[in-house]
Amino acid sequence: MNALGPRFWKLAYRKEPISSFIVTVGAVDAVIGGVGERWSLLTFGLMMVMLALCLRWWQSQRRQTELAEQPVTHYLPSSPSRPPLPMLSTSKRHPHR
Repeated sequence: MNALGPRFWKLAYRKEPISSFIVTVGAVDAVIGGVGERWSLLTFGLMMVMLALCLRWWQSQRRQTELAEQPVTHYLPSSPSRPPLPMLSTSKRHPHR
């Protein structure tokens, strides 16, 4: 877990920093509320985590629809505009004197 943990958190924060921060804050609030038997803090933390997960899902859905709507850009033509190069022969050449 030690090797996968930091890699997972770096990937999550790099991909969606706002929702990852909200999940972290909500999880910490939920743990503190659960351990300290403060049910309002536990409920608030769980609601924050759910809000962040909904936000992340909404952002991913929006991104997928934006990618589907964008037309495909071709940077190269479908067929070459120049004629093909001649075939090279494999005969040995004599050096010039």
